[in-house]
Amino acid sequence: MARIAVVGAGIGGITQVYELKKQLGKEHEVLLFGDSETFEFTPSNPWVAVGWRKAKQITIELPKLMKKYDIGFNSVGVRRLHPDKSELELNDDSTVSYDYLVIATGPKLAFEEVDGLGPENGYTQSICKTGHAETSFSNFEKLAADPGPVVIGAAPAASCFGPAYEYAFILDTELKKRKIRHKVPMHFVTPEPYIGHLGLDGVGDTKGLMESELRDRHIHWTCNAKIESVVDGNIRFTEYDEDGNEKREHDLEFKHSMILPAFKGVDAVNDIEGLTNPRGFILIDKYQRNPTFQNIYAVGVCVAIPPVSATPVPTGAPKTGYMIESMVSATTHNIANAIEDKEPDQRATWNAVCLADFGDSGVAFVAIPQIPPRNTNWASRGKWVHLAKVAYEKYFLHKVKAAKTEPYYEKTVLKMVGATRLKETAS
Repeated sequence: MARIAVVGAGIGGITQVYELKKQLGKEHEVLLFGDSETFEFTPSNPWVAVGWRKAKQITIELPKLMKKYDIGFNSVGVRRLHPDKSELELNDDSTVSYDYLVIATGPKLAFEEVDGLGPENGYTQSICKTGHAETSFSNFEKLAADPGPVVIGAAPAASCFGPAYEYAFILDTELKKRKIRHKVPMHFVTPEPYIGHLGLDGVGDTKGLMESELRDRHIHWTCNAKIESVVDGNIRFTEYDEDGNEKREHDLEFKHSMILPAFKGVDAVNDIEGLTNPRGFILIDKYQRNPTFQNIYAVGVCVAIPPVSATPVPTGAPKTGYMIESMVSATTHNIANAIEDKEPDQRATWNAVCLADFGDSGVAFVAIPQIPPRNTNWASRGKWVHLAKVAYEKYFLHKVKAAKTEPYYEKTVLKMVGATRLKETAS
C-alpha cells in the first residue's frame, strides 16, 4: 500500500484527493493536510466583499466529508516539509511520512513586501481569502455610509490580476445599485504594462475590452505602477515608462482600497534546495514532478512558472482553473504509474481559460498555449460570462460535497466558449 499525502485543501488540493481516490481505490491511502477545517471557494470572494455572498454560502466543513469518502484529513497545518526523509512536520510537533506527496498549498500572500499593505497589519483590503473578503465588506459598508475615493489594483510582482478587475467592476455595479456611484471616484493601479495584460501579454483583445469597460464605468487607471507604500487613506506609487525609467510619483487618497499582493511560496517549503525557486515556488518537470525529489509533485498556484515576458514593473504569470484541472489529472495519472514502477507519461495542458465576472457581465478568454505565439488567442464579453461564473460556483461546491471529479472548464466552459465563437463568426 502506498501513502499519498496532499498538502493544501483548496481548489487544487480537493480536486487532487478526489481524483487520486477514484484512480487508486481502497488499495492505497490518500491523506489531505490543510490549515483549516473548512474549504473556501476562492473565486466567489469578490462577491463576499460586496455582500452578494455570505461566507457560509461558499465554505464547506471538511472533517466529516473527508471521512465519508475515506480520505484522511488533518487541519493543524504543515510547519515544514522534509523531502530528504519523505516526511511532513506538522504544527502540533507530530510527523507524518509519505510515499508520494502532492503540494497544492496555493501561495503565501506577500503583503510585507509593501509597507502598509494588507488587511491585518496595513490599510488596504484583500479578497484572496474569504476572511479577508468579509473584512473588506465591513470596510465597504463604511464607504457606503460615507462615500469617497476608491483605489483598486495590484502590487508589484503580482500575478493574479483577474480578481482585481473583477472586484473593480463588481464594486462599480454594487455602488450603482445603491445609487451612490456618483459620489465615489475610482482609480485602478496596476504593474501591468497595459490594461488587460493579465500577466499573459494579453489574450485576444483583452486590452481593448478592459479599457472599454473601465471607460464605460468612469474608472481611471495607471499602468506600469509600482506601489511603494500605503498609509491610512493614502497610496504612494511610482509610474514607470515603457523602458523602465521613473516617469512620475503619485499620491492617491482613498476611503476604501483593495490591492492584490504579490505571491510567494509558503513557509513550509521555502528555501529547500532543489525544491523551490528563490520566491519559494515549487520546481517541476513536464510531468508535474520535482526534478530533485521525484516522489514530490505540485499543482496550482504554488508551481513555479516564469513570467510570460519582461515588463517595466515586475509581473507574474497566473494559473487559471483550467490549468489547475489539467495539472491535477496529469499528476494523478503519473503517481498511479509510479506506484506500478512505470515512467510518467502524462503532461498537463498549460492553457489559460478564464471567466472574469463583472457583476452584470464579464469577459471570457482562451489562450492556447498560455505563452505566445498561440494557436488560439480569443476573448469575448457578455452577460453569459457572469452566468457561467455563477454556474461554476454552484458546480464546484456540489463537486466538493459529492466527491465529483469531472473537470468543469473542459466539460462546460469550453463548450460555452465554442458556442460563443460560432455565434461571433456567424454574425
